Amino acid sequence: MKKIGVLMSIFGLGLVLWNGYQWWQQTSVVTHNTSLAQSVDQEWSQTTEQPTLQVKNVEVHQTRPAYERGEKVGKFVIPRLGTVYPVFFGTDADTLKKGVGIYDTAFTNVPASKQHTALAGHRDTTFRHLDQLFEGDRIYLKVDNVKYEYQIRKTWITNADDRSVIVTKQTPTLTLTTCYPFDYIGSAPDRYIVQAALIGKSKVDKE
Repeated sequence: MKKIGVLMSIFGLGLVLWNGYQWWQQTSVVTHNTSLAQSVDQEWSQTTEQPTLQVKNVEVHQTRPAYERGEKVGKFVIPRLGTVYPVFFGTDADTLKKGVGIYDTAFTNVPASKQHTALAGHRDTTFRHLDQLFEGDRIYLKVDNVKYEYQIRKTWITNADDRSVIVTKQTPTLTLTTCYPFDYIGSAPDRYIVQAALIGKSKVDKE
């Protein structure tokens, strides 16, 4: 019995260490650099509501982009939090271990392919401070040498089974999703949603 107890203790310690390593690996993909994040745009701190970019000024192709699952497609920047995130195509478990994932659905995709782009991240690693964002804050998505500037319009909490979030949008929209509550132990029952409107679009140099 003593040997079994020792083996169980070793197994438990190994499990804790492995989970800790996984957590560290996922949090380390986020770049915490306030100066870098805030250099994305001189107007990042302006929270006065700006008009949504008109559809006619946004080139959108209703075709599927040639990205592979798990392929890196760009960067996501939140100046308010001083964070820069790598963005990968897809939202499966393996992809979300790498960083922020971009939903590939009939309603959402990269900004040049759909009016609605949706990003997902884990609540305890990549998106653990998402609740510190507010209406008016600006967030930025860089894909294919284009910088898309969004302004947050709304945040809310909804049930994990809510199917009204990842839907078709008539205006250029960015949605962020993560599990909620942030400090919940186990599989969280709800989702924290941040929704933003496109207010600017510009070419950027290849990084």
